[in-house]
Amino acid sequence: MEKIRWGIIGTGKIAHTFAEALAGTEDAELLAVASRTQEKAQTFTDKFGFAKAYGSYKELAEDTDVDVVYIATPMASHYGDAKLCISGGRNVLCEKSLALNTAQTEDILAYAKEKGVFFMEAMWMKCRPVFLKVIEWINSGKIGEPRCIKADFSNYIPYDENDRLYRPDCGGGALLDLGVYPLTFADAIFGTPDEIITTAQISSDGVDVNNSIIMKYSGGRYVSADNGFQLQLSNNALVSGTEGFITMGKWFHCTSEATLFNSRHEEVEKFVCEPEINGYEYEIREVHRCLRQGLKESPMVPHADTVRVMKLMDECRRQWGMKFPEE
Repeated sequence: MEKIRWGIIGTGKIAHTFAEALAGTEDAELLAVASRTQEKAQTFTDKFGFAKAYGSYKELAEDTDVDVVYIATPMASHYGDAKLCISGGRNVLCEKSLALNTAQTEDILAYAKEKGVFFMEAMWMKCRPVFLKVIEWINSGKIGEPRCIKADFSNYIPYDENDRLYRPDCGGGALLDLGVYPLTFADAIFGTPDEIITTAQISSDGVDVNNSIIMKYSGGRYVSADNGFQLQLSNNALVSGTEGFITMGKWFHCTSEATLFNSRHEEVEKFVCEPEINGYEYEIREVHRCLRQGLKESPMVPHADTVRVMKLMDECRRQWGMKFPEE
């Protein structure tokens, strides 16, 4: 089978994790890396065995040997970096959150459609077997009608004004970095809510450190999610229905297990799936499948889903009075 040739823009922590998954994917070729300096690009290239190192993103975006680009830059850079790659005719897998707001998101997706390239938000959770099993259980009626979702995501990060997660100019804040997962999970099950009630602790720098979100739906259904850099939570998820419930283990967005219970709290089924590499291999395989089939968007992570979740995050920030410098 002919290999899919990958390029990576950005050489930070997430790029390293993704490159590890690429290196372990049989039909992936590690072709090119771009950083803001030639030295950083070369160091990354030497570590993982990429063939080319570029000292500018533009060079990689214009490399016609690259089949698809993974964008691993800070969120505030996604908009410009994505459009650069699309203008060069590259297919793109862009890290979440895709952009800072709905306007940017819709512009990126429209440009990808105009240029006829494949584009997907790197929402790896939606490609993982455990997530897919949970959705299968729900859709097949294993818990009856789902009524309530509880999903939290905390990741304790000491305050550092230079850390991108605390910097407004980098698209920082817990919502776009962590909260996007519970909101995406809820959207996959309930869709768009009728009402959002939310509050947040906003730092002196102007980003949300912690946030709490309640989403209300027709018929009394609801979602509750707490997220933050200064919280210590179990980070699990629960979906409660009229005939049972489902639990997902700690770090629910990348957990290796989910358990199905009936209405008597008896365990009915437990699904366990340990990652073969580090979990990122599943979204890589989905990109490969789409490219080989000539698809322009993934059925697992469709553009419409990405836009809906971004609209939820826009509404949360509106209620908090939180804006990024670019806005």
